[in-house]
Amino acid sequence: MKKLILVAVLSAFALPIGAFAQGMKVGTIDMNRAFKEYNKTKDAETKINDAKNAAKKEYDDRADAYKKALDEINKLNQQLEAPALSADAKTQKAKDRDEKIASIKNMEREINDFRQTREKQLQEQAVRMRDGIVKEITDVVMAKVKADNMDLVFDSSGVSLNGVPMLMFSKPEMDFTDSVVAQLNKPAPKAAATPAAKAKP
Repeated sequence: MKKLILVAVLSAFALPIGAFAQGMKVGTIDMNRAFKEYNKTKDAETKINDAKNAAKKEYDDRADAYKKALDEINKLNQQLEAPALSADAKTQKAKDRDEKIASIKNMEREINDFRQTREKQLQEQAVRMRDGIVKEITDVVMAKVKADNMDLVFDSSGVSLNGVPMLMFSKPEMDFTDSVVAQLNKPAPKAAATPAAKAKP
């Protein structure tokens, strides 16, 4: 008896849900593909790579200066070990070495601070660019949703915490990624040409 009641209750809930689902308009979008194929994504990647290369060059220049300073300290240490060196000369060279050691410690701190600061700046720049691009894609998706009066839209590139695709199956005609990518990469409308100046008679 309990089983019959349970089946009856489940059937009562299933029928309205099934009827509701049949009347819904569902679409899918591959956000990962839209992100990769958007022209602005490629431009952003180029800017980030240029910034990384510039930071690397600056870091390498600082590292080269550090290495040269370290070589000078090593040379002074070798000179201090020379037995023919006078006491006054040894005192002067020891003073020079100590000054260079203090200087190289400052250089080391500056290099570490520079590396940490630039890494943080590059990361923040990449996040800002990514967030801006995702917002632009989302705006186009939402405009499409409103225009086509969709009820539900799924991201077909989404993956669950278990690494399983969030969307197990959908009909190909539900996907409107191509339409979104085309809209995103659509050339900006050219400004209206100003009327040419009338020629003097």
